[in-house]
Amino acid sequence: MASESEAARNLRASQVLSRKIGLLLDVMTTSEGRKFEFHDIAEALAQKGVKLSRTRWHHLKVGDSTVPQPRELLEALADFFNVNPAYLLTEDGPLPERIQHELELLAAMRRARVREFATRTLADVDDETLAAIAALLEDSQNH
Repeated sequence: MASESEAARNLRASQVLSRKIGLLLDVMTTSEGRKFEFHDIAEALAQKGVKLSRTRWHHLKVGDSTVPQPRELLEALADFFNVNPAYLLTEDGPLPERIQHELELLAAMRRARVREFATRTLADVDDETLAAIAALLEDSQNH
């Protein structure tokens, strides 16, 4: 079996980093409760002496492996979002607790919406069929 090429490793690492940045942007909010925007991040990093151009931010967010991201930038972003730098610096960096809790909450909300929808939609379905559907849903959530 051929080993993974450096280009493929770089692409995978860039895509993983992009997803991590996306999670941070989805979960973390400003003190006013709004989502962070480019100018919020760029200004905060500039105050710490780290430049973030709109172009670099775009490459980072889309997972462009042709533009290497400096360690200094990733560390500054981790500091900005108040997460362990290892989360952004390594592919298998630990998922921040806040993000883990948010993902669990979203999953629970999704399950509740499915159950609510099923209850309304399947009101006239017999108990045996409802039990089979419930078992199927529970099984799919465990995989």
